[in-house]
Amino acid sequence: MEKELPFEKLLENLEGLVNQLEKGELSLENSLKAYEKGIGFVKEAEQRLEKMEGRIEQLMLDGKKKPFEEKAEA
Repeated sequence: MEKELPFEKLLENLEGLVNQLEKGELSLENSLKAYEKGIGFVKEAEQRLEKMEGRIEQLMLDGKKKPFEEKAEA
């Protein structure tokens, strides 16, 4: 089982691939492999961001509920 990379490392790897592709020194085959790997990093990053966004939204909702409950009891 592969260990999940920290989000920052995922972005670092993606930036490295972009830099390699922008230099234009890779063969066509290696460019395609780097691009495919980059697409995988992008999809993984998007999934994690969506998950984090959902957690933040839930925290905001939880934060809004607590003060109202406390005020109602006071």
